[in-house]
Amino acid sequence: MVVLVNGESKAVYGHTLSTVVPASVTGETVAHELTNMDLAMKLHYLRGVYYFRQSEIINGLAILSMKEPMFPWLDVYFAVSGRIWRSSETERPFVKCNDCGVRIIEAKCSKTIEEWLEVSELSQWRYLVSDNVLGPDLHFSPMVYIQFTRFRCGGMAIGFSWAHVLGDAASATNCINLWGKLLGGSPPPKSYTLHNTQKKSEKAARDSLASTKPLSAKLVDSVGDSWLSPNNCKMETYSFQITDAMLKYLMQSSQATPFEMISALVWQNLAKVREGKELKTVTICRSDHPLRGIGNLSNEQKISSVALDYSAADVELSELAMLIAKEGTDETKMVEGLVDKDTGKPDVVVYGANLTFVDMQGIDLYGLELKGEKPVHVEYSIDGVGREGAVLVHQGGDGKGRILMVILPEDEITQLREMLQSAFGIA
Repeated sequence: MVVLVNGESKAVYGHTLSTVVPASVTGETVAHELTNMDLAMKLHYLRGVYYFRQSEIINGLAILSMKEPMFPWLDVYFAVSGRIWRSSETERPFVKCNDCGVRIIEAKCSKTIEEWLEVSELSQWRYLVSDNVLGPDLHFSPMVYIQFTRFRCGGMAIGFSWAHVLGDAASATNCINLWGKLLGGSPPPKSYTLHNTQKKSEKAARDSLASTKPLSAKLVDSVGDSWLSPNNCKMETYSFQITDAMLKYLMQSSQATPFEMISALVWQNLAKVREGKELKTVTICRSDHPLRGIGNLSNEQKISSVALDYSAADVELSELAMLIAKEGTDETKMVEGLVDKDTGKPDVVVYGANLTFVDMQGIDLYGLELKGEKPVHVEYSIDGVGREGAVLVHQGGDGKGRILMVILPEDEITQLREMLQSAFGIA
């Protein structure tokens, strides 16, 4: 795994692997049952990168000192150390909590953190976080990877790879943030939710909707034990920053929220990029319960669709934002209903089935602290996104403005960058 900078220099190098397991034996008889929504998200992966500048504290963090609090951390989140197995009777997947551990990667970067962050390249963050997916040997595939990359200056990046089948962004960030608290000397929590369970009443409600097909997700051919969306189009990512000043300009005389206005802005401009192609339906994902208990693993995001009878390019921006706010159809239970309660089939793609907007503003992305040191920058993206693309919206590190992580085919990102730069000065 290397980064090619200017086509020549190997900037990230020296990778070594190790594994950390829980401090206590969980036992192979313990199972983390996966809900229908968990399995609907199984072809997607959350990838996060946290950047920490050089400091006396960061310099003093040896790998052993960072691994030490992982043992009690994984006692709390023991399911993330497990592996995917299938029921011998129905083949429905579940997590066997057999303490196989999370994978740790150590690497070095020949650049300083300032040099790295100054470069605005497509998908550059990828080299600081594992891109592994589950399968084809599910029994041996870790569900969580953490990569520690030391920059030449002494700064550090922490790459966090999370299988979405374990839970949504709120579950993922709560999990990694707890490790940071334990590293800082906080005691392990005395009580926590052991793992997610699927309530029978909710299960029955979802079963009743199994025949209703949502617009916000699509069925794909079976991927077997290789859990990655079958998308033949190469997807790239690019991060846009919207300042407070630009946000105020966009929001003037509008009743929509910043997320809805930003979604409308991207939808409208992408409709122009895709002129002649249908872009009349989008998917909206919001975290249903961003603040949830320690140890809780669940996919509780609310999934809705917004459909137009006309092109988004022909609608006023403020009007389009209000349509996103008021005209969305909640399809969460329909998406869950796509997955059979007995077998866990078929395979589903949510992100990128339509152009998908993900509201991560309520997610504590900057909650990971290393002994009081806060990250200066955080990037989150999603792998396994379908051809229609996805846009993640979250707050900037200073609590001001918004960051957009756009996941699209490369040629569309180039055109979108030109449009947003020319019309709004957004880069």
